[in-house]
Amino acid sequence: MIKIGMMIGDRYEILEKIGTGGMSDVYKAKCHKLNRYVAIKVLKQEFSENANFVSKFRIEAQAAAGLMHPNIVNVYDVGEENGIYYIVMEVLEGDTLSDIIRREGHLSEMRAIDIAKQIAQALSSAHKKNIIHRDVKPHNILMSEDGTAKIADFGIAKAVNSGTIVNNTSTVMGSVHYLSPEQARGGYVDARSDIYSLGIVLYEMLTGNVPFDGDNPVSVAMMHMNEAVPPPSRINPSVSPALDKVVLKATAKHQPDRYKSADEMYEALVQAENAIVSE
Repeated sequence: MIKIGMMIGDRYEILEKIGTGGMSDVYKAKCHKLNRYVAIKVLKQEFSENANFVSKFRIEAQAAAGLMHPNIVNVYDVGEENGIYYIVMEVLEGDTLSDIIRREGHLSEMRAIDIAKQIAQALSSAHKKNIIHRDVKPHNILMSEDGTAKIADFGIAKAVNSGTIVNNTSTVMGSVHYLSPEQARGGYVDARSDIYSLGIVLYEMLTGNVPFDGDNPVSVAMMHMNEAVPPPSRINPSVSPALDKVVLKATAKHQPDRYKSADEMYEALVQAENAIVSE
């Protein structure tokens, strides 16, 4: 049980709770060893009691700790103490992308492109190390006040999906709106699955809404498998044809029809940006 003021790992002093999710709670803490503030993500009890999940969680978290990129939230440490499993990350001031979309509705084309380019670069870096995110969504994208976008929770979705707690729908509920068709059907997941999810995030930035919604996660997953993502301009007529094209290619139903890599999607975003500027 985490309490404010307690010490974890003989160095992290818990200061305040700053967030909660389907599988973890997040606290702001002070690292007394290095005299800096950090964020500590602590596994909820139902996950920490599952040995299979914990094993996969630690492997994935340690892999994420090896990722160093300006658009990826740094992971500093992974540990366990008295049945408390935790990840120590850099703490960021600012909002999540989901907060910004909720507050502002849709974003301008240039701002949406800028954020998508940053996340594409982050994904490219991870994919080159054979790490697939599997849960790209606005809730996992942190925005600093200077406009830097950083993506968090690399690889953790793999631990959730391959662990035994697949019946815990709270882990899926927040992600199903960004799920690739192959993830929805339990098929082969690769880098292009992240590209699909980034395409959905780009759609939401441009329109203020996700393309598919329904009464339950299963109905939304079925839409991802069976229905084409509509052009964002259908909802927001100010979206340019160039950006419509990027979204539709990124969210193609079949993996071979999408961008082959995050680098290729980044280049397409640059071309769309240039087309908009020259209009």
